[in-house]
Amino acid sequence: MQTDAIFPLKRQDFFFDLPDDLIAQHPTAERSGSRLLVLDPTQVVSQSVTDALFPDLLSFLQPNDLLVFNNTKVIPARLFGQKSSGGQVELLIERVVDESTLLSHVRSSKSPKVGAILTIEQAFEVEVIGREGALFLLKVHAKQTALDLIEAHGHMPLPPYIERSKDVEEDKTRYQTVYSSKPGAVAAPTAGLHFDEAFLTSIQNKGVELGFVTLHVGAGTFKPVQVDNIAEHVMHSEYLEVDETLVQQVKTARAKGGRVIAVGTTSVRCLESATLFGANGEIAPYQGDTDIFITPGYEFKQIDALLTNFHLPESTLIMLVSALAGYEHTMNAYQHAVEQQYRFFSYGDAMLILPNKR
Repeated sequence: MQTDAIFPLKRQDFFFDLPDDLIAQHPTAERSGSRLLVLDPTQVVSQSVTDALFPDLLSFLQPNDLLVFNNTKVIPARLFGQKSSGGQVELLIERVVDESTLLSHVRSSKSPKVGAILTIEQAFEVEVIGREGALFLLKVHAKQTALDLIEAHGHMPLPPYIERSKDVEEDKTRYQTVYSSKPGAVAAPTAGLHFDEAFLTSIQNKGVELGFVTLHVGAGTFKPVQVDNIAEHVMHSEYLEVDETLVQQVKTARAKGGRVIAVGTTSVRCLESATLFGANGEIAPYQGDTDIFITPGYEFKQIDALLTNFHLPESTLIMLVSALAGYEHTMNAYQHAVEQQYRFFSYGDAMLILPNKR
């Protein structure tokens, strides 16, 4: 919506200095205990940010608004095991393909070959049956389903910037939204981590509708942009579902003069993809993969506002935020967040972006 940047932008244009001590390693004591930076791109850059607390979000919501959440559920997709030679391996499941097949990252001193048998968590075996680029296709040899085995033996797949060797008990609940219902993600839709049941009830009591989409966040969300020209970046693909109920909620909100507010960049990707694949530029039910890459200059079809966390420098996610808020406003907001010592990334604080009304 904002087009203040000079195009084409380079990867380096989205860099900012972030002190290590601002990267949140643990969640706040209470889900809604974070801070909230409010960014209003309709103001001049120097006056566009306001410091608030997360519960203040309620004051920025209006009756007939629609909040769209991603109800994906994080699976404990990190598993440890051994090769038949005794060498150590670590799996990070990217996708559960079917009841006995997994698509996974495999970390080991030497990549296993097709036909190799890996013993996982001393509980079950998988066989390497193929490759898809950097990922390994694994066949599970067990009576239980692949998802049941992951749920029983896996570890929560904490992001690489959370510097702990393994997850702790707290992560099983706090690296998961309270409304998660559809297993499949290997990273949390982190903007939703701030909401607890009581706050969701308060939002509904104000006359705000809650809607749900599903996007199973993959490990590719942490993939760095490695090319200078961002137009050359190959975006990772993720599975999503937008159903008829959500489509009707969007249309009803529009008819009543309400706003569609995405909770997290994954909800943005769902709504925009469902419109991209719909007919005549209209949102429609969609189930399948998306590799939509949103950068400055993109014209949003469905989003009026966005609640999100703070993202990695030079990441596709800060580029998406810049597309909505404007490049200069975004980079100024991030500099302000650093100066005011906001907490960054998955367990960090939140930002509410309120662009121009459509």
